[in-house]
Amino acid sequence: MKKVYFISGLGADKRVFSFLDLSFCEPVFLEWIAPLKNESLESYAHRLLATIPDKHPTIVGVSFGGMLATEMAKTDPAIKSVIIASNKSATEFPKYLRASKYFPVYKWLPNPLLKRSAYAFKWVLGRNEKVQKQIILDIIRETDMDFVKWAVDAILHWNNTEVPKNLTHIHGTGDKLLPYKLVKADYTIPDGRHVLPLDHHKEISDLLRKLV
Repeated sequence: MKKVYFISGLGADKRVFSFLDLSFCEPVFLEWIAPLKNESLESYAHRLLATIPDKHPTIVGVSFGGMLATEMAKTDPAIKSVIIASNKSATEFPKYLRASKYFPVYKWLPNPLLKRSAYAFKWVLGRNEKVQKQIILDIIRETDMDFVKWAVDAILHWNNTEVPKNLTHIHGTGDKLLPYKLVKADYTIPDGRHVLPLDHHKEISDLLRKLV
């Protein structure tokens, strides 16, 4: 059975994939590694890729994990990357996110306050059923906010313009964080919001079975 490597979104873990039917593969959920001081997204992606033992892996990344999977795909055309609710280049960021790097409020907020703000904006992630909503709340509660601050800074300073051909993009039309109109998706989930593996797990499972 084919191994498929999964990278979760910012601050999340393998629970974001817990509703998917992955019976068609042997899933391997990558663990976060500690970032180096002022490390770029590209550098972090290359170091994370080095933890994968397969020479030409298949990688599925969600949100921030999709940006990492994009950088991984750039290193080797034999790598197969699928990104979900993510973006492939800096031009696909909305203007308000691009402007945030000039006003890095996230750097100045104490960690407890930053975490409380994440609770306040959880509505951006999706319209979740009770069980899925509890998973999101648990993930936010357990998130390492120092890692989040580093990752947000790395994302906002990611200036990638290269879209590798060995990459497939799945996106929802209702994504509030990374608006659908700004990305060029290969597969569209109607009304899908940002946490597609939770809210639209059947559609995502079927697509992954087809793609990997």
